[in-house]
Amino acid sequence: MRAFGMKSSLNRFFAGVTHAHRVPMMGVACVALALFLSSCGSAPPARRAALTEGEGGTRPRYSIVCVIHGDGNYLYHDSRGDKHRADEVTLAEAKTVAERNTQAEMFIFHERRRRHLLLFVPRRDGTLYYYRYGRLIAEESYWRDRGQSRFDPEMELYDRYRAEGSPEPVRLFLYFGHEIPEFGGAGYDASYKKRTFTVDDLADGLRRVARDSTRIDLVVLSSCFSGTPRTISALAPRARYVVASPDNLHLSYFDCGPLERLDIGLREGDMFGFANAFARHAFDRLTEDVQTAVTVAVYDVDRVQGFLRSTGGIYDRALAAVEKKAPASVERCDCAEDAAYALPGINEGITVLYRPPRFGRLKHKESHSGWECWKLLE
Repeated sequence: MRAFGMKSSLNRFFAGVTHAHRVPMMGVACVALALFLSSCGSAPPARRAALTEGEGGTRPRYSIVCVIHGDGNYLYHDSRGDKHRADEVTLAEAKTVAERNTQAEMFIFHERRRRHLLLFVPRRDGTLYYYRYGRLIAEESYWRDRGQSRFDPEMELYDRYRAEGSPEPVRLFLYFGHEIPEFGGAGYDASYKKRTFTVDDLADGLRRVARDSTRIDLVVLSSCFSGTPRTISALAPRARYVVASPDNLHLSYFDCGPLERLDIGLREGDMFGFANAFARHAFDRLTEDVQTAVTVAVYDVDRVQGFLRSTGGIYDRALAAVEKKAPASVERCDCAEDAAYALPGINEGITVLYRPPRFGRLKHKESHSGWECWKLLE
């Protein structure tokens, strides 16, 4: 009995020691796991394919930069009730464009909502897909909040992968996302409530893609209310032609189809004609799918300068007033409806495709100037 009691005491002792050490060890294990996952998240995960001799030795004829904003509410339901994310749909279309352009390089930046692994370990919220000559060369995840300016992370990757040499390629810049603010801009990203994004940030991105010395041949803004004097003026130093909607754009949706074979669409080098064909295709698809108003415009940046110079001061003063007003006291309107903007040159250098809404107070509106302005309500 005495030996049995001693054995039981020893068992209880060792069990107590084991339990006492188990809790700290579990804590150490959790910390080690967190550090491991954090280190995995901070190393640059990338998948790269080697360039062939031909791919690395010549500069592609076309260079396309596509930014797809997905850090927001882009969820929608199709006619069958199925759920889709507009940014994911656009990403799939952009990849098809990249694969079918065998004479191009294409950067696809997908900006996603920030997520966490095991609730507390942040994951990268941006992915670059870099294609050259129709082939995926690199897929690399990155942190979107590293850098002083909005597009610092994207431009670092752009500089790393872009093809060098001459002649200069035909350049296209595509942006897919919600309305780009003309002032303020806080909360544009759902993951970064205090971070701002405005048309000035977008213009800075264009400047860096254009390398300070050239202009981008075509800029496509697939976002709501982008055809404003302020937005076009901000992009003017770095863009030749802009395709945008001055009105509400359903799901920030421009179809990428016409971009799939630039060697055919731009065979003659007519960018103005191509921009108009792109706008027409987008307009036709939108008018088939939606009942709201549809407005798509092509801006010849050089030719609209007279209108922008005449109205710049007026629009800036209107913006300053709007910034101080409550949202309920202002609304957007066709610039032609305001006598201050209805100048003889309002239609110079702009091609407008317009269909009124099928319902509501504007269903009888026959045309749109292609410019969107602010109006203060009484």
